[in-house]
Formats: sequence, structure tokens, C-alpha cells
Amino acid sequence: MRNALNRKWSKLNLYMRYIPHTDNDIKAMLAKIGIEKVDDLFNSLPDPLRLEEPLNLPDALSENDLSIHLKRLQAKNPDPEVYSLFCGGGAYRHFVPSIVNHLILRGEFLTSYTPYQSEVSQGTLQAIFEFQSMIAILTGMDIANASVYDGASALAEGVLMASRVAKKSEVLISRAVHPEYRQVVKTYNRGNSLNLVDIPFGKNGQTDLSAIESNLSDDTCAVVLQTPNFFGVVEEYASLAENLKAKGALLIVVVAEALSLGILKPPGERGADIVVGEGQSFGLSISFGGPYVGFFSAREKYFRQMPGRLIGQSEDLNGDRAYTLTLSTREQHIRRERATSNICTNQGLCALASTIYLATMGKEGLREAAIQNLQKADYLKNRLAKIKGYEIKFSADIFNEFVLTCPVPAQEVRDQLLQEKILAGVPLATFYPEMENDLLLCATETNTVEEIDRLADKLAGL
Repeated sequence: MRNALNRKWSKLNLYMRYIPHTDNDIKAMLAKIGIEKVDDLFNSLPDPLRLEEPLNLPDALSENDLSIHLKRLQAKNPDPEVYSLFCGGGAYRHFVPSIVNHLILRGEFLTSYTPYQSEVSQGTLQAIFEFQSMIAILTGMDIANASVYDGASALAEGVLMASRVAKKSEVLISRAVHPEYRQVVKTYNRGNSLNLVDIPFGKNGQTDLSAIESNLSDDTCAVVLQTPNFFGVVEEYASLAENLKAKGALLIVVVAEALSLGILKPPGERGADIVVGEGQSFGLSISFGGPYVGFFSAREKYFRQMPGRLIGQSEDLNGDRAYTLTLSTREQHIRRERATSNICTNQGLCALASTIYLATMGKEGLREAAIQNLQKADYLKNRLAKIKGYEIKFSADIFNEFVLTCPVPAQEVRDQLLQEKILAGVPLATFYPEMENDLLLCATETNTVEEIDRLADKLAGL
């Protein structure tokens, strides 16, 4: 009987989530493989790379003490219910209908992963197909993939794709593209021969199109613009399309603030060949920077060069609607040398959240939210423009962000406002050293008129 119980517990232990090894367990394992101590497992590492003593870590806490400790750490963060937030710069605070979290936290969604036998996961495929369809409509493109990691990696993948399509190695990229996106592009291309050429922005905040024209060459595979750009300015680029086409170059448009697609003309209708961006504004909270959901769309003729996966709609043997993994270009599905990307999965849960958000808001709801952003930002801009010593830096049209030039370094202004429980924007010197006095401010539908007036009053009193 005892032996039977021992066998039962031994089998059960294989499926338990976590069982620490005892000293006797460790001795037995070391003896089995013929070494005396755990450190011998790392003899292949050079001595300078090995720790001479254990890490200086605090003692372990009980679950209760750890919970209290984490709550105290959390209390140090500005609470958006207490602080007024006017930050943007690629991460935006928007209202998320409660139905979004209610649905994505259901067990069948929250615990699901990339389906490796895809066609048996019809619900997952349908959700991704609907995400693709909505992104294609919003961007004005023919096709969209099953999402990528975030906006920055989406842009990097778009640049690589343009190089494959055009079979060229030069990319003109605007300095008004999000600096972190540009850095990811550089990182992606560190090991290949792509040449990245920075294009300046003009005094109105828009990319200098004349600089693009003068830098275009027969080796240019793509031009990269962001709209609204990092300064919140809406770019005008429709005139570029014909000139790029004549040179055999593609136009890549980045959208870091996805909600702008609810009111601005789709990039696909303005000449874009590839449209990439960040979908965080569609139903995802800021969450300290992630996880987010990158989107990727393009013209149909380039679909075999797209990264990630494409879900298609078909029919089963009974003639009923069925969804299928139409195209997958990652190493796990095809030969490594034919893969177009190293992206191993899609942000499925985040894409589902965006899908639920878009379906809930609908066309009119999305447009209404976008209009509220536009109006709130315009009201904030007009209030701040009247304060002595401050001025709006760029004259071009904006969506929900703009740059304010301060009489002193922007970091000082933000730090003083933080004492008033106002988180006022992003000091641009962080990314553009020449813009020390410039502050990037954002207003969304979550900002009240009272908050905006309070920011203006406090700023005037500094």
C-alpha cells in the first residue's frame, strides 16, 4: 500500500507547479552526473565573468509581507486618479470601456497562446481576422497582418520589408519620427548594410519634404514619415507618392497615436505603401509601457514579404465559414532562409482587446473620441499660448499633442508642476538636445476642462 502511495505522489509531483530541491536531491543529482558541487557546472565560464560571492539580495519575504511591500512601492507612483496627466509621446491615456477587460480576462482568452494547429482554434483565428480587417479599413490598406510586438518593431519590420521589395539599401527617415522608434530601426539594422539617412523637420514642425527630394537617390528603398509625428504635428505627404514611385521607393507611414485614424484621412488614401503603428490607444492601458500591440498593413502586391502571419477566411467541407492560417513567414513554419521575420508570435490578447474596443466604439464612437481629443488639445494649446513667456513652437495642424516653448528648461517646469500633482508632458531635451526649453504636452478625452484650466493657472504662476 505504501509503495502504491509513493508511486502516486511521485507521479503527482511531476505536475505540481513548483517544488524546490532539497540538499539531498541536489547531492543525488550531482553524484549522478559525476561532479561534486553546483559551481562545477559553470567551469566553462572564464573566472572574470563569474561571481565570487552571492548577489547582495535581501532575505525572502512571506507572501503577506511581499504583498505589503509591493503596495508601498506602488504608492510611490503618481496615481492617475489623483494626478492630472498631460503626457503622450507614444503612450496615451484613453478611456477603455469596461467590456474590454471583462471579455479578455475570460479564461479561454487570457490563457490562450499562438495556435500551432491553427484551424482547430476557430475562435482565435476569427478574432485575429477581425483585427486584421479593422486595421486594414482604418489605415486604408489592402491587407494587415496578425499584429506584431509594438509600434517600434512594426516600423523596423516595415523598413526591412521595403528593402526586400525594392532590393535597395538606403532609407530616408524623418527626425520627427518617434526617437525610440528610430533607435529600434537602427538596432534591427545594425548587422546589415542598410543606410539610414535622417531628414530634418522644418520650422512648422512638419518634415522637410524638399530635403527628401534632394536626398532621393536610385538606391533609396523607402521614405519613413510619422503622422501625427512625435511633436503631434500632422504631416502632409500626398505629393511625395509620385516622386517616390518614379524612383522605385516605397512610402512607409507610422502612426503612433492610433486614435488619430478615427478622424484623419487614412494613409493608404494618401499614397502610403506600408502603414505601421502602435495600437495601444485602442483599448489598452498605458501599463508602464507594455505589453502593447503593433499593427502592420500594406498593399496586396507585397503580402508575401510581410512579417508575421495572415489569417484568411474560407469555407469548410460543409460550406460553412471557416478561418485558416493563410500565410506564415516565420522560421517555425518555413525554411529559415525564406523567413521574413524573427517574430515568433503575435500579441494575441492585446490584439483581441483592440478588436473588442473597436467593435464597441464603432465608426461613430471612434470619430467622436478623436474629435474630443482634437478639441481638448486645441483648448489647452490656446490657454497656454496666452501665458506670458510661453509660446507654441510649431504652427502646423496638430491632433492631440503640441510643443510648448518655456522661458526656462522644460525639465524645471515639469518638476515644479509635479509638486502640484500635475504630470505635464515630456521634456524634449531627452531626445533632442537642442530643444532644452521645449515641452511636449498631450490632452485626450480623459482630461477635463477643469484640469486644463488648473494646468494653465499653475503654469502662469510659476
